[in-house]
Amino acid sequence: MTQTADVAPPTTGRRSKAAARPGGGTHRLHRSEHRWALAFVAAPIIGFLLFTLYPIGFAVYASLTSWNGLGPMTFVGLENYVTLFQDEYFRIALYNTFFYMLGIPIGLALSLVLALALNRRIPGRTAFRAIYYVPVISSLAAIAIVWQFAYNGDFGLINQVLAWFGIDGPDWLQNTATVKPAIIIMAIWKGLGYSMLLYLAAIQGVPASLYEAAALDGANAWQRFRSITLPMVRPVTFFLVVTSIIAGSQIFTEINIMTPAGGPEFSSASVVWYIFRKAFKYQQMGYATTMAVVLGLLVFAITLIQFRINRRNDFSID
Repeated sequence: MTQTADVAPPTTGRRSKAAARPGGGTHRLHRSEHRWALAFVAAPIIGFLLFTLYPIGFAVYASLTSWNGLGPMTFVGLENYVTLFQDEYFRIALYNTFFYMLGIPIGLALSLVLALALNRRIPGRTAFRAIYYVPVISSLAAIAIVWQFAYNGDFGLINQVLAWFGIDGPDWLQNTATVKPAIIIMAIWKGLGYSMLLYLAAIQGVPASLYEAAALDGANAWQRFRSITLPMVRPVTFFLVVTSIIAGSQIFTEINIMTPAGGPEFSSASVVWYIFRKAFKYQQMGYATTMAVVLGLLVFAITLIQFRINRRNDFSID
């Protein structure tokens, strides 16, 4: 007997010949896919170069020039930076900007308390969640106008309420001692719903078994909050702190509408408001860009510190 080996019949057809030939159809298909992949990757890279890297580079160069925004740019080196650090109004505006950020921890604490309250089974909690979120989706300019009327020293709603308790309220936006706290209160009210919603989502994501185990071990409500809730919502807190600092450094609309002249004695002016004033009222675009660069570096440094602190405090549950 002779054994016959199973031999595959020779393949024929265009596909096999194309696959066998270098540079055949399969290779052409790969090259086509490669080109499309490069096209998709190139889109965000080009966007980053055009809308992020180029503006940053142009801003750095413009900060070294004397420029009115329309005419030629005259290179002056570090003259703008020397002038900036001698500018008393810039120091006041920088102080005011960081003073406004005092509202960040207050707003976060109130948001967390609200989230804990609205996480309970109380009547109308869905309606309360919606009510607290309405200011977030409302126009900031419209809200600033409403609060401007509310803060009016003669017929404002806030002073009328204070009068019920025999308190003679001040002219909030025309008093150097009250103008910044007044803007902070409005800013907290505006962003309360957003922070509350994120905290609420984080709290609802905490496993109930952790609270049950802690209760069985005899932990009271405060101990459960400190050892379970706070560590579990720490990522949300970190996110809100970083984004709030970035947003707080750019505060402008409230000041421009509620205190058009920067408040009494420049007491409400922020850095961004001062940049806008220098750039578009006095046509000192080069000097305004210098302030923008310095502010950007300060915010970057603060954000970097926040990331370092967050990395050092590893996520853990006591």
